[in-house]
Amino acid sequence: MILLGAHFSIAGGLHKAVLTASEYGCSALQIFTKNASTWKERKLSSQDIEQFDAATKQSTIKSICSHTPYLINLASPEPMKYKKSMKALEHELIRSTQLSIPYVVMHPGSHMEAGEDKGLQRIAQAINRIFDRTPSITCRLLLETTAGQGSNLGYAFEQLAHISDMVEAKERIGFCLDTCHVFAAGYDLRTKKAYRKTMHAFDSIIGLDRLCVIHLNDAKKGVGSRVDRHEHIGEGTIGINAFRFIMNDSRLKAIPKIIETPKKKGPIDYDRLNLERLRALIIE
Repeated sequence: MILLGAHFSIAGGLHKAVLTASEYGCSALQIFTKNASTWKERKLSSQDIEQFDAATKQSTIKSICSHTPYLINLASPEPMKYKKSMKALEHELIRSTQLSIPYVVMHPGSHMEAGEDKGLQRIAQAINRIFDRTPSITCRLLLETTAGQGSNLGYAFEQLAHISDMVEAKERIGFCLDTCHVFAAGYDLRTKKAYRKTMHAFDSIIGLDRLCVIHLNDAKKGVGSRVDRHEHIGEGTIGINAFRFIMNDSRLKAIPKIIETPKKKGPIDYDRLNLERLRALIIE
């Protein structure tokens, strides 16, 4: 069974995202567990947890991941921002554990012109501190590949591997590969040869056994552009073939695949359209 889904809104309640995903025939789901544009934290009520659990058990969803708010920056050289980011990630891990969500996806961070090496060290130090404070957390923190826009870290597989090397509890972290991000970072996916080369690089540097979630997004800009702009499946500069390779790669079959493509525009339901395009690529 291919685990395929989308990022859906939690407006009206966390459980509403589960119900929406089921309506789209999804087997996977990604959510924010709180308002992603604010530092204000959300404490889950017993009703929140019970409703989410009940909806999940009654749904078609087999795999769920949460995504941290984009405000979090574990590479920040600003002491206050660094402290707030660590606290926010800690709360995210606690909420996701309460909801029995196995994976929390996070962009590693931006060094803000303080230098890549220092930024990578800050990220690992923050993760180590948070893990020390949360020994009972059951979810796994996933570092996501980035496009390398601005001073964002994680655009090279070696950077993600370096963070992992510095994390003490390595079993508590994993990785999320975003097709738009790796393409924008310079890893080509458009031909069978290019796809094999990129996946071989990921496997040899990080390890496919540590890849826990895949974000399926086409890209608005070209390979190596370092611009993080998602496009509809098959309508961007990556093209449809790369997604055909992924959807039929037996090594990736059990890995949840999530679209983060643009949403509805007028009468067109793009989530449904993009999910159908991906399903149609599967060769039985």
